[in-house]
Amino acid sequence: MKKIRFTFLFVIAALAISAVLVFVSGRWYLSQPIQGESATPLLLDFRGGESARTVTAKVTEHFQGGHPLVSYRISQVFADIDHLQAGLYEIHGQQSWFDIWKVLSQGREKTFTVTLVEGLTFNQWLAQLKEQPYLVSKSSDLNDSELKQTLGIKEPAIEGVLLPETYSYRAYTTDISILKQAYLSMQTVLSEAWEQRSDRCPVDSPYELLILASIIEKETGLADERPLVASVFANRLEIGMRLQSDPTTIYGIEDFDGNLTRAHLREKTAYNTYRINGLPPTPIAMPGKASIEAAANPVRSPYYYFVADKSGGHVFSETLEEHQQAVRRYQLNQE
Repeated sequence: MKKIRFTFLFVIAALAISAVLVFVSGRWYLSQPIQGESATPLLLDFRGGESARTVTAKVTEHFQGGHPLVSYRISQVFADIDHLQAGLYEIHGQQSWFDIWKVLSQGREKTFTVTLVEGLTFNQWLAQLKEQPYLVSKSSDLNDSELKQTLGIKEPAIEGVLLPETYSYRAYTTDISILKQAYLSMQTVLSEAWEQRSDRCPVDSPYELLILASIIEKETGLADERPLVASVFANRLEIGMRLQSDPTTIYGIEDFDGNLTRAHLREKTAYNTYRINGLPPTPIAMPGKASIEAAANPVRSPYYYFVADKSGGHVFSETLEEHQQAVRRYQLNQE
């Protein structure tokens, strides 16, 4: 009788130890990397309403070629799927199953970024946004008037009133959301620049500041030149001299083919600053913060002219004669 009891207890103990070992080994397995750092990440689009088995099957299929038994057993451990948040998640091979479930349960969705570059036009931005992954295009469903109303824009045009910046978004965000962020960000930057403008600032309103900043943005990409370019335009506006800016003229040409001709310069349009006095009616591109600050605080200089020197910068001149010499040297290759 004692021998039977001993055998029974031994079996119970063995089963208990086996259960503990299975539990421990299972926990150990679930805490190990699924595959490794070299594995291609998986974009797991979890929309909710899926079972734990479906989620684990997608992961095992991607990283381990699909093992239904493994997937089933893991899904039993993580059977409580209700608390997982819907979204797009990036799963890496060096993550464990515990890591994956933590990511899903905490809603740590993959984020994307889009950099809207200064100096581009609004239409160029829209084309760029359409190419962004997992970004839903809604702006294309609206005309300019409807889009302005949706974004809350009170200025005459959308051009120039959105701040160039890098914006983050999650999957299935709309481009409208990003454009709203860009508009609000520009309002903040513009307000600060206007409040901190110097007495050299040649314009009468924040919107005119944007227009001038957009011209500066298109004229130079060099940080140390922006205040000088701003000074040239400030000097010209102060004495009533026309701005004579090629980028403004180009903006007013429909279907511009890249060749600015004398005929273009003679044509009177709202944006041809060779033919109109003062500023064009709207910005001609999206100005960055640096160009806005340069427009608000142009340096004092004796310059009224500048010409590209073909090395990425410009040569600045005080007089028309000096400017014409610079044009002959750098544009016409005449010494």
